[in-house]
Amino acid sequence: MNPFFSNKKLLGVVVTVIALGSILAISMGAGSTFITQGVNDVTSILGRVVAYPINSMKDFIEDIQDISDTYAENQELKQKIEAVYELEVKLHDLKKDNEKMKETLDLQDTLNDYSLINASVIARNPDSWTDMLTINKGSTDGIEKNMSVMSGNGLIGKVLDVNATSARVVLLSNSDNTLIRVAAMIQTESDPIYGIITGYDFDTDQLIMSQIKANQDIQIGNKVVTSGLGGMSPSSLYIGTVEEVAMDRQGLYKEVKIKPAADTNDIRYVTVVRRLSEGGE
Repeated sequence: MNPFFSNKKLLGVVVTVIALGSILAISMGAGSTFITQGVNDVTSILGRVVAYPINSMKDFIEDIQDISDTYAENQELKQKIEAVYELEVKLHDLKKDNEKMKETLDLQDTLNDYSLINASVIARNPDSWTDMLTINKGSTDGIEKNMSVMSGNGLIGKVLDVNATSARVVLLSNSDNTLIRVAAMIQTESDPIYGIITGYDFDTDQLIMSQIKANQDIQIGNKVVTSGLGGMSPSSLYIGTVEEVAMDRQGLYKEVKIKPAADTNDIRYVTVVRRLSEGGE
């Protein structure tokens, strides 16, 4: 075989190989870029798909934490508000106690002719709220049966029975008007008008004074005090003011309705009264 042709064939094979290699290299390079791009796209999509629920869960947890923090803050504020309400109630009670004690001191200034014993109310049954109450002073403190009892500036009743350290007080508003009757007088510009506190009108919260002569001139606003004639109460203890005047059912006597000076629904402190000159009632 002619060497020249052999060399030409060999040269052709080499050129062909080189050309194929170049083409392959170019093809592989282009393919690699395409594959890489595809992988990157898939990875990006998968990353977003995975990241979305994770981020959503993270946001949800943060929202839950915010709600929890808000609830805790609300509970704390609620407790503070309740504490403020409790303080307001205590302050109101302290003010009421202060007012009642001031009334007691004012009463002491106006009753210089009497021996006074101050006491606190320690029991009052809701079933007999308008009838009775119990005070924290008894016979060891000088309390005796039938002594007059005042609250604020007004007469509220008398001592019904006494123990060593406590006593029961029957109120003027007692539903059994046989337990307490008080000899009273109406102060007028002329002569005083006498009668007896015999009952209580629960519908109008008024004391009832009866056995008053029909010809007596009584004016609305006249003051009513104890007369001291019954032997049970000292004289001049303030009871209240006249609000209504009418004839009784028989038409023989006048009947007067009196606005009590004392608030019988709110009695915290009382003053038990006795005359100094007699040492008792």
